[in-house]
Amino acid sequence: MDKKRKFIDDYHEMLDILNSLPKNGKKPTLLLHACCGPCATYPLFFLHKYFDVTIAYANSNIYPLSEYEKRKATILEMLEKFNEEYHTSIKIIFFPYAYDSYMVDLIPYKDDKEGGPRCKLCYEKRMDEVFKYANEHHFDYFTTVMSVSRYKPTKVLNEIGEKLDEKYSHTQYLLSDFKRGGGIQIDKEMTRRYKLYEQNYCGCEYSLINREKFSH
Repeated sequence: MDKKRKFIDDYHEMLDILNSLPKNGKKPTLLLHACCGPCATYPLFFLHKYFDVTIAYANSNIYPLSEYEKRKATILEMLEKFNEEYHTSIKIIFFPYAYDSYMVDLIPYKDDKEGGPRCKLCYEKRMDEVFKYANEHHFDYFTTVMSVSRYKPTKVLNEIGEKLDEKYSHTQYLLSDFKRGGGIQIDKEMTRRYKLYEQNYCGCEYSLINREKFSH
């Protein structure tokens, strides 16, 4: 697979890649990292027209376990409703939950502000875990839904993706900016329509502490 690309901007680069895909025949495979059900709605709606999508739920950052299980149940609920509405049979892979070992690398950054180096490392750890799986199982493409969130920096996510793209030889990183093209609005509408649980903090223990600090 030719992994050389001419860069324009993240959104238009994604559209260029999609427009270059074969219009007939078998769709290329894509492993889509999803952090939660609500954030997966629009990216899945957008991508399933171009790819044979499989969702990867790999989020050992989520604390506590009860919250992890709640978000896991929500993404299953979302997928069931999506498959029924769009007559698809998209599947989901659940990666092992290992909060304690996952957080070892993040503890040195525990006092960082939200959105700082700790968060960037967290994005990279999850994206690397799923990208590695995609490469080992010969998926054509990998990307993450996280660029749909107004709280996640698209530029940083795509820089991580491009760095990992050099690490893995088979699977290609799909640049994304799911905020664009009405993504945020459609995401919210689908979340309301599916009546999905919406969490009020990113996921890890530190983001929970930060949310509780500013909610009092």
